[in-house]
Parts: sequence; C-alpha cells; structure tokens
Amino acid sequence: MRRVVVTGMGALTPIGNDVPTFWENLKAGSLGIGPITKFSVEDCKYKLAAQLKDFDALSCLDKNTVRRTDLFVQYALFAAAEAMEDSGLEGTMQPEDLSVVFGSGIGGFETFCAEHVSMLEGGPRKVSPLFVPKMISNIAAGNIAIRYGARNSCLSVTTACATGTTAIGEAFRAIRDGYAEAAICGGSEAAITPLAMAGFTNALALSTSDDPKAASLPFDKRRGGFVMGEGAGALILEEYEHAVRRGAKIYAEVCGYGATCDAYHVTAPAPEPDTAARAVKNALLGSENVDPTRIYVNAHGTGTALNDRCETAAYKKVFGEKAGELHISSTKSMTGHMLGAAGAIEAVAAILALREGIIPPTINLNEPDPDCDLNYTPNKAKNTDLDLSISTSLGFGGHNACIAFRKVV
Repeated sequence: MRRVVVTGMGALTPIGNDVPTFWENLKAGSLGIGPITKFSVEDCKYKLAAQLKDFDALSCLDKNTVRRTDLFVQYALFAAAEAMEDSGLEGTMQPEDLSVVFGSGIGGFETFCAEHVSMLEGGPRKVSPLFVPKMISNIAAGNIAIRYGARNSCLSVTTACATGTTAIGEAFRAIRDGYAEAAICGGSEAAITPLAMAGFTNALALSTSDDPKAASLPFDKRRGGFVMGEGAGALILEEYEHAVRRGAKIYAEVCGYGATCDAYHVTAPAPEPDTAARAVKNALLGSENVDPTRIYVNAHGTGTALNDRCETAAYKKVFGEKAGELHISSTKSMTGHMLGAAGAIEAVAAILALREGIIPPTINLNEPDPDCDLNYTPNKAKNTDLDLSISTSLGFGGHNACIAFRKVV
C-alpha cells in the first residue's frame, strides 16, 4: 500500500483565521466563545457561540463568488486556499490526479432560512435561482474542485460531527489505494443561525450558560452541552513519493483510519463503547506498539454528559490499564463545536501537536468528572515528545471516525 502524507493545512476558526494564529492561540488556551452578535438572542435560552472574528471573504474571494455562495462555501474556499498555498501543490500535477473530499454537517443553513422567508413573504417567484446551488451540502466540494481544476473524484461527506474526520480518512484511502495522487480534504460549517441554534437547544444538546468560561466544559462534571462554533479546516494529502519528488514540506504521515457506526440511536451514543473503540483501534492498526505516553489524542470532547463519559470508556477499552498514560485534550473547550468542520480543525491540531511536541490544553477543566478520569490536560499546555497523534470524532446517527498521524521517517 502507498504511503500518504500531509503537505498543506488551512484553518478558519473562532480563535484564528489561519493555521499559525490558530495554533498559537490553541497553545495559549485562548477562549473563542462569547455572546452571539449575529442576531438577537433576547428571547432565547442560548446566549453564546464561538463565532469567527474579523472574517473577510473578499480577502480571498471575488465579489461574484461571495454573492453566489453560502457562508459555509466561503469558509471552505478560504481554508482550502490557505492549504493549497501552504502545500505548493497547485500547478504541479495533472487535473485527473487531484481529488476533493470535503463535507459539511448541515450545508447552507443561512441560505435555506433566508429563502424560506422569501417564499413565505413573496411566494415562489421571490425564491432566488441560486437557492439550490448555494444551499446543497456538496457544493463546497464542488466549488473547491472548480477553483483548482480537480478532475479526479469529488466527494461530499456528511457524517454529522464526524464529517471532517471522515473526509480526511476517505481521501487517505483513495490515495493509499492508488485512485488519486493528492486530495484537498476537510470540512466547513456555518450554522450559527436562529433556527439551527433553536433546534440544537430544544434537542438539549447546547449549553445554555451565559458565562463564556462555564459553557464549553469537556470532561468537567459541570458540563451541560456543547457551544456552537463555525469555520473550516482543510488538509492537502499527497502520495509520499509524489511529495518527495517535488520537494514538498511534509507535516506528518497519515498512518491509519477507522470508521464505524453505533447503529443504536439518532443522537445518543451507544451505552457500551464497543463501536467507538473499534474505530480508534482500526486507526491504530500497525501502531499498536507505540508507547501510550508518546501518543496525543485530540478527543471529540463535546461537553455533553453522554459523549464525554462514553468516549472515556472507549479509550479505556482500546488501551486498557495504560489509558491513563495517554495525553488527551479537547480543543472544543476553546473553539466550540464546529460540527462538520470540527474533525478537520482537530486534525490540524493533532498534526501540530505531534510536530512540535506540545499538548494543547482542555481549558476551564476545573472540576473533573469522576467518570472522566483520564489525563485530559487541564488548563495548561504541556511539552512532551510524541510519536503518534490521533483525532477522534463522533456524530449524530452513531458515526464514529478516527484518524492517526505519525512523524515521517
């Protein structure tokens, strides 16, 4: 099987609009959560979100593209542009060899809501002809492929909160098995809208805290739900020999991927951690002998009561008595939950942790839940040598995905 490496990364997050800024703020434990400013929340239970700061689509996209795309597509194009520039891949390969695997958990929610209002107020004639091509969830992948002339497979992945990780994993498999030489992969989301927020709140998924420091609390016994985030993450994956031939910078090697389904419930994780654990175990095939003290785990860590307890149990099932030796953290404590973009952004964090030997913290973890008793790196980053990093994502519908990275030797 062919080796697959990461040669470019892009990030658009609530704590930084590029990879270097995101990473510096992650290490510093910066909080990206604050009062919602996109719309009035006067009559809402929810008050907080992890919004982007100072995002300017026109810094990367032309006016016509901005007019014809939903925010989630703009976010995707923005992150993909950074990743492609970082990689130096553009113009170095045949279009038929470049694939796109890019997803969104929800798609064009803002467009959907706006056009629904147009329909109610003005009738069918008032619905924009751009409604469907702005809203459909595959259109971020389609726009990325158009922008870079990628004529290999162009896939849109939707596995809820596991979307970003699934996209990276499926791109990895395509390159490993010889179907593509390189891929632009990741996820984006722009769902901080009144309807989406109301839906998640009424499903008892969102935190209703009005204190930014007491809202996104992964593995803390005070946790009461996740905080909605937004943005995008992108990776450039490339066949190893292809990357070496063109002198590419290599961040890490993708060394494993696992994906399973609980097949249990539309929102709740299975009571037993077997299927989530199997996704992690499959991602670690071939890396079983790595010392757990040299492994970083970017946990899904949403701050919901069920997820954090079940995820802890999954790591214990995989690593047994040595689970306590792992270095684990949830960066959602800083970024909020970016839904379809979460796995892609957290892969960036996992790669940089591996590369620099720095474990980003789980901030505001002040009252650990006795059921979440692993090393979740509370409040302060830690320096340590690493050989492997993994990123785990678990989504509505029972989707479980895990991707593993190691240093290139």
